[in-house]
Amino acid sequence: MVKAVVGDEPHLKALEVALSSSSPPLQAQVGLVVGKLSASSDRALVYSLLPTPPTEAAAPACSLRAAPKSKPSKGKAPSSSDTSLEFDVDWIAEHARQVSRMLLGGMSVIGIYVWASEASFKATTPAVLSQVIRAVSQAWYGSTFSERLLIHISYSPRRWACRICEVASGSLRPCDFKYSKLLASLQSFRCTYNFEMRLTAVQAEPFKKVILKAISHLTKEVQNARALVDGHLFSEDINIGTEDPHQVDFLVSFKNSVPIEECSLEGVAGLLRFAGSVSALAYLGPKESISEAISDLKADIITSLRSRLDIILDEADDGSAADELEKSTSQKATQVIFHELREPYSFSFPRRVLIPWLSGAYVCDYLQHSETTEDATDRCKEVIPLETSMESSSILEPESSVACGTLESFWDMVPGSHTGGRFRSSRRKDSGSTGQEDGDGSKRQQGGVNFNVLAALFVLLGALIAGFVFTFSAGSNI
Repeated sequence: MVKAVVGDEPHLKALEVALSSSSPPLQAQVGLVVGKLSASSDRALVYSLLPTPPTEAAAPACSLRAAPKSKPSKGKAPSSSDTSLEFDVDWIAEHARQVSRMLLGGMSVIGIYVWASEASFKATTPAVLSQVIRAVSQAWYGSTFSERLLIHISYSPRRWACRICEVASGSLRPCDFKYSKLLASLQSFRCTYNFEMRLTAVQAEPFKKVILKAISHLTKEVQNARALVDGHLFSEDINIGTEDPHQVDFLVSFKNSVPIEECSLEGVAGLLRFAGSVSALAYLGPKESISEAISDLKADIITSLRSRLDIILDEADDGSAADELEKSTSQKATQVIFHELREPYSFSFPRRVLIPWLSGAYVCDYLQHSETTEDATDRCKEVIPLETSMESSSILEPESSVACGTLESFWDMVPGSHTGGRFRSSRRKDSGSTGQEDGDGSKRQQGGVNFNVLAALFVLLGALIAGFVFTFSAGSNI
């Protein structure tokens, strides 16, 4: 249960100055609270507040709405309390989804903030505020916390107030809010996780379900891995140096990670080989244990893969190319039907890049094959304010190789047919091959098979003759 909230003083104070000095004066604004809710602590950390950008129709995500007119009391003039706050809930939730995809381990969207007058905020019912918070909490997977933050920044009068929202009930309760220098004291933990697994796919399983099943098995593998921190096996009483960043390596036990039920060939229509390398990063706040950094690093590995899968699915849904040759790799991969495959099909996940953000901290984005780091920067600026003086050379590209999948049909799993499938695949990759060449290749392959059969017959005949001679010689000596 969260009892206190600590915010990064330099960044939050700078945001308050920017809001109060806006021209024309800003009457209302809503945005996301980026920070950390810790399961082992009763305090929440607030690193940044991110304003939700205008909608595609250039409308604000939060605006003032006049309350229904009622018969005023005698001698009482209308006041500013007649206006309440109105939110575009779906747009705010989409902003939370996009931001969550770009945050690294140890950071997440933990609530919303509202810039409004005290009268307008009080005129807004708690049900409306909790609806926005609930939509934000459901915009991203993996979060198990039942509480979120609601920060109200009032400009009339000027003050900050923080409330805790119970997501299930929507109830709001006040809590203490104070400042500290958080971002300057963050420690970073990095790792490169290599993996490889094979899973069978049944005929009725779509592409998304097969990949999610692979990620689910990988999650179990990562959660059970032991950690080496700066070369030392992790334990609760481990002491690490002050050098930053810290290098983490995960040790995975030598065992088959595929469950027994996955090994059955009943109904199998294909095989997925899922392999690659993921670069992960997590931040550890002050007064937090190293075990939390290890847990956040493991979570970052899995959420990174989930984010890449979402990008592939989003691209496939947005594609409208009618010609099969014009379809993107994502579209082709998501439309694969396993039992119709006759040769392996490979596809790559987007590549992760790290973009400088605040006080040495990074956010991330993912690049498709044809994209550059400038594309990642432009996407990031749409949802997260970045330093305008940032150069493209400051963007880190830690992944030299990316995670990829190979979809193989049932025919490549049948003994004796795997070689044939590979032969057909390599022949088709040759752009200069013709149908006549394929026929000649088949004849040469058939000729080779016939030669092997004849050779075996000659060897067998020679063995029979040698045995007959040996038997005859032995009988003569008697």
